[in-house]
This record gives sequence, structure tokens and C-alpha cells, in this order.
Amino acid sequence: MDAMIHSSSFLLPEIPSGAGAGLKYALVLLNQRLPKFTPLLWKHAQLRVCADGGANRVYDDMPLLFPHETPSDVRIRYKPDVIKGDMDSIRMEVLEFYKNMGTKIVDESHDQDTTDLHKCVVFIRDFHADMEDTLCILVAGALGGRFDHEIGNINVICHFSTIRIILLSEDSLIQLLPSAHHHEIHIQSSVEGPHCGLIPIGTPSGSTTTTGLQWDLTNTEMRFGGLISTSNIVRGEIVTVQSNSDLLWTVSLKKL
Repeated sequence: MDAMIHSSSFLLPEIPSGAGAGLKYALVLLNQRLPKFTPLLWKHAQLRVCADGGANRVYDDMPLLFPHETPSDVRIRYKPDVIKGDMDSIRMEVLEFYKNMGTKIVDESHDQDTTDLHKCVVFIRDFHADMEDTLCILVAGALGGRFDHEIGNINVICHFSTIRIILLSEDSLIQLLPSAHHHEIHIQSSVEGPHCGLIPIGTPSGSTTTTGLQWDLTNTEMRFGGLISTSNIVRGEIVTVQSNSDLLWTVSLKKL
């Protein structure tokens, strides 16, 4: 079974050689408060996509991160490449502003069966069809707000389990660890940890083994209604995870 390497080096000003260096990043911005490190994600991304009302957040929130600059200058610099969704949340003046700036608008109001994040992941997957193995989608504003939205976002990363998708908020990161791989998580201690968790999703985990945690698991069964590994602590520079079911990995983020 192949090892899958993970790193949060996209939270560093420059991505060092090693873990994460060969990935190609795309950024999705959702309609929740944007993390203060969003400009850093923007810098590392090759494609920036707003999910419907996420465009409102870029328009409203990005200038607040640069209080010494005029809002118009910030909005011009942080122009999304694409706005996609059912267009039920974006304000008309925001839509017209970015449309006049040359942003691609993809109206999928006919599709009410998938979330706006789902729609954006499909667009990015098809856009980067020749590099799916090295694609990593960063989703800003994915956590916080309505719980059903959070669960919908988690459902998306489970649906697209062969694509690296990382859900981000100001203080948390969530990603899927598919059972088809062993996992090696390189901890960026300057920006993440120490609190972490491993959570079975979809089905119970009959056997999970880890290294690098305060409370490591050894062939441990995890399931809702029983044991799940929340409130764990990262102790090593590398955490390894092997499980016979898909798990969610979550780690706390430090104030950047």
C-alpha cells in the first residue's frame, strides 16, 4: 500500500522543498468569514474560484485585511478567476464588479442537487484534468456558521475522495485520509497543532494505528457511539496513520 504524504506548507510564506512542494494548488472561497491567512492561500494558488456568495466575502473582507490600502486597489489585486454556483447569494453589484473585471461567471442555478462547493470542485477537477495526482484544493471559509453547511462540505471531501481537498477556517483544518493509503503527515509546528483528532466517517474503523501522537492508537476500533480520537496532541514532526476505513484528520491552526 502506497504512502500518501501530507503537509500544511501552503500556510508558510514560501513552500519549502520536500513535502507539499510538488502540489498544484487551487483555492475555493466560501460564504463564511475568510481566515486572515487567505492572502497567503491566494498567493500559492494557480486558480481562485468563488463559490457564489464567496465573492461577497472577497469583495467585503479582503480590503479589511489591508487597512492601509484603498479598498479598490485590494479588490483589483484579489480578483477571482471564476465565480460558480447557483447565484442565490452573490450580491448583484459584486457580480457586476467582477464580471466587468473579466472574472468568468458560471451560473448553475439549474442544479439544485449539489452544493456550491461541489460545483466548484467539479470545475477545478475538469480544469486541471491532466494533473489530478498533484492537485490540492484549499477551501477557505469552510468551517463555522451553519452546521448543515459544514456537514455538506465534509460530504464533498468524502465524495471526491481521490482528490486532495482541505477545509480551512481561522483555527482549524480538516482533510480526508482515504483507507487506500498509508498516511504520513508532516507537521508544520510553526503554524499548526498541537491539538488534533482522527474521526471515522461513513463507516466505523475496525483498526487504526498511529505514531507521533500523545495518545497513539494501536489496532484500535473507532466508531460513533464508541471511541473516537478527539482532543489528541501532536508530539512528533511526523504523524503516521494506517486504517481500514476512511478517516477525517483535523488539526488546530495557530494565529498566523
